[in-house]
Amino acid sequence: MASPYINQPYTPARPRMYATTLAKIVWTLVPIVTLGLAAAVPFVVAAVKSVVKPWLAITYIVGEIAIVATALALDPQGDDGNPIAGFLLILLIITAATHAALLDNDKIAIGK
Repeated sequence: MASPYINQPYTPARPRMYATTLAKIVWTLVPIVTLGLAAAVPFVVAAVKSVVKPWLAITYIVGEIAIVATALALDPQGDDGNPIAGFLLILLIITAATHAALLDNDKIAIGK
């Protein structure tokens, strides 16, 4: 009699976002170097590679558009009259870079 544990097929491994440490560093720097304008790009690439579910990439796209639009609405002239606009953009950059660095973390299961 065969054991169901021995005959059980292996579950396929989850695809990885980063092949090397250099790739992880480069993808983490994308939101920082572009000043938040390409904050959603690592998550769109991760959704295409099936690392995360598409709803996570869509959430980042909508969130990025909302934060940039809010920052522009708060300070349309760019005359430093309202510091909240800059704070929102810095918050977007830090959040996107942190989440991009955590895309291959096995302990995080949200959106995977």
